[in-house]
Amino acid sequence: MTDTLPNLRHEAAGCTRCELYRAATQTVFGEGPVPAQLALVGEQPGDHEDRSGHPFVGPSGELLDRALEAAGIDRTQVYITNAVKHFKWTPRGKRRIHQTPNQTEIQACRPWLDAELEAAAPRLVGLLGAVAAKAVLGQDFRVTRSRGQVVTASAGVWSGPAVATVHPSSILRTTDAAAREQGFKAFVADLEVMAGLLP
Repeated sequence: MTDTLPNLRHEAAGCTRCELYRAATQTVFGEGPVPAQLALVGEQPGDHEDRSGHPFVGPSGELLDRALEAAGIDRTQVYITNAVKHFKWTPRGKRRIHQTPNQTEIQACRPWLDAELEAAAPRLVGLLGAVAAKAVLGQDFRVTRSRGQVVTASAGVWSGPAVATVHPSSILRTTDAAAREQGFKAFVADLEVMAGLLP
């Protein structure tokens, strides 16, 4: 496996390590500056990301942008990727509904994530959601127990501090307006912890 991000992106475009590629439009690889002070790792591409080929460009990406701005983090200075590179979905009428990747699918994508983190060499990794947190910190990690806390991660050849939080989509799924606003504020607070670890 080559070690530069353009080469990795080119290699990943033809990935068939698990069955997810069959129903996905394309591989969605990470984007951002290299080296990066902060790398954010989400769970998997959503419908908008699968169609566009870019990470966090749909509703979750819009919420993430607002939260990063509120936390004082410039998204253009962040490397953003996902633990799983293909959209896992099931049809519901004309809509494609997100399904959670299983452990086999997460492990199939692990070499790509390891190589990305090695190439991006972030000072800090932020983990958005349970799939991302477990991919980097292990199956026993619980976001609900340890969100916003600084822990030490070791992902392949990369090791360093990591902070886990919820995935933006979980906030969007909250139907009560007051609870959604509270969830957003808690999300921003977790991002502020990350911001406080950056130069």
